[in-house]
Amino acid sequence: MAASAAAQCLYLSCRFQSLSLSSPSSSSSSSSRPYATAFKPLTSSANTSFNAFSTGLASVNPIYGKRVGRSISIVCEAGATKKPDSAAKRARQAEKRRLYNKARKSEVRTRMKKVLEELDVLRKKSEAQQEEVIGIEKLIAEAYSVIDKAVQVGTLHRNTGARRKSRLARRKKAVEIHHGWYTPAASPAATA
Repeated sequence: MAASAAAQCLYLSCRFQSLSLSSPSSSSSSSSRPYATAFKPLTSSANTSFNAFSTGLASVNPIYGKRVGRSISIVCEAGATKKPDSAAKRARQAEKRRLYNKARKSEVRTRMKKVLEELDVLRKKSEAQQEEVIGIEKLIAEAYSVIDKAVQVGTLHRNTGARRKSRLARRKKAVEIHHGWYTPAASPAATA
């Protein structure tokens, strides 16, 4: 019985605080109100509560003493379950941190991409000069600064920051080796 009452409440907006529905008293009134045909007069029963809405709780309570003809009024209340204030605050803080970290990670990727693109251009140049590396070293210093700041504030793990800085340094060294500006020293193990 309560399930049919809640089923009729489902298509209504959840913003209603209370809604009074009653069963039809005659056949003529049921033809003018098709939603009322599913209701039958209630017998005396306890209050019934069950989950009817995804956002809250619907409770169907028979109200005694308000009889109109043979019908009994039913009050159907639907209210959204509210998060505690502390949980709502944590959600706001987490969203703020997510956006902050997203921007910082994006800046790290952008700086790294600029350095790597400049190194690729320098590597493809056939007549590159060693002085052209100075401009790239400034870009690398800026990228290092951004990576270090991201590690300092906790956006990146320290190992991730070290790996990204190492990637830039290795790529720069590879370009210098390619053009002959740098010759790696022979390791002691290789000479023995």
